[in-house]
Amino acid sequence: MINMEFAEKFKEVASLLVEITPGGARYWITDTEKVIWQATSQLGYATKMEIGTKLLPNAAASQAIKNKKSIVQEVTAFGTTAINAAIPIFEGDEVVGALCVAFPKVHPLARAFPIFAPMIAEMFPEGVFLWMSDTEKLTHRQGSKKYDIDEWQVGANIAPVAEVVQSIREKRPINTEFYNEQYDIHVRLSVAPVFDERDKDKVIGTFGLSMPRAVAVRLQNMANDLKKELEQSAAVIQELAASASEITTNQQQLHNNIENILALSEEINHILAFIKQIADETKMLGLNAAIEAARAGDVGRGFGVVAEEIRKLSDDSRETVSKIRELTDKIKAAVEEAERNSDLTLSNSENQAAATEQVSASLTEIMNLAEKLAKIAKRI
Repeated sequence: MINMEFAEKFKEVASLLVEITPGGARYWITDTEKVIWQATSQLGYATKMEIGTKLLPNAAASQAIKNKKSIVQEVTAFGTTAINAAIPIFEGDEVVGALCVAFPKVHPLARAFPIFAPMIAEMFPEGVFLWMSDTEKLTHRQGSKKYDIDEWQVGANIAPVAEVVQSIREKRPINTEFYNEQYDIHVRLSVAPVFDERDKDKVIGTFGLSMPRAVAVRLQNMANDLKKELEQSAAVIQELAASASEITTNQQQLHNNIENILALSEEINHILAFIKQIADETKMLGLNAAIEAARAGDVGRGFGVVAEEIRKLSDDSRETVSKIRELTDKIKAAVEEAERNSDLTLSNSENQAAATEQVSASLTEIMNLAEKLAKIAKRI
């Protein structure tokens, strides 16, 4: 229980207390009807209370006077929750007024904000803007040398920022990215709800940060460009692989055809050998016929002429067989040379096809890495 004498002495320290109270404060003294003295901090928590202001029936001061006991109220106004407390002032047994105090209900994060925010703001390579708000307006802000949002000052309405309103309404963190035309830069915006310490389901404000993503966007664009180039290269490689495969198939067919020609050359040689044998035997028969014609004298003279012609024909056949064999030998040699070249070409073609498939597989792996790079860029 306090009396008016104590209240008068309290005035001497009140001007100091209002300035050291986190978030600012207001102290005032009332009689049973109106405010008779007040002291308000310079931190902007509340406007000065006019001397002579009438007490509201439900205010802490009115309730403390009426019930003759200390009253503590939690009041939310203009998006800010404040603690209002009133202690009745006695003169004897009668209550003659109340000593009152009001100060904002400050979350520990808000109390620590002036300490950690300036350090964090300069830790990001591209800069960052941090803030805190109640449910209606901005209460704390911290820009960086490289990035600041000048138009968002303490007291600014949060309603135009849809992500902040959404975070409060849905009671969950919100992350988004967008292009800021005013600053000509891509921005990532992250907002998290701040909950009442006593009521974990009650949102009393937000904490958030906005950071530029120029480097991440450039990285993502490079990854996308790389992926496009690789996709085009992969398409060309696939076409080359298909062509190489077709060439290999055609070369294999050519190789088979050459082998068939070699086989035919061998068969021709066998036939020529057979013809030569017949020619030899025909010559022998012609020789025997000439001998027999000579023995027959004039009677066998005509038969001797026929025998001579048969020998000439046999000699011509043997000579023709020799020429044909010479030509077939040359053909065989040329075909064998073609076969050796075909084998070499077939081997190179198969190696090319294998190398093309390997390059195609490598490009596929690089494209996968480019996709991973793009995903990493999004998370930066």
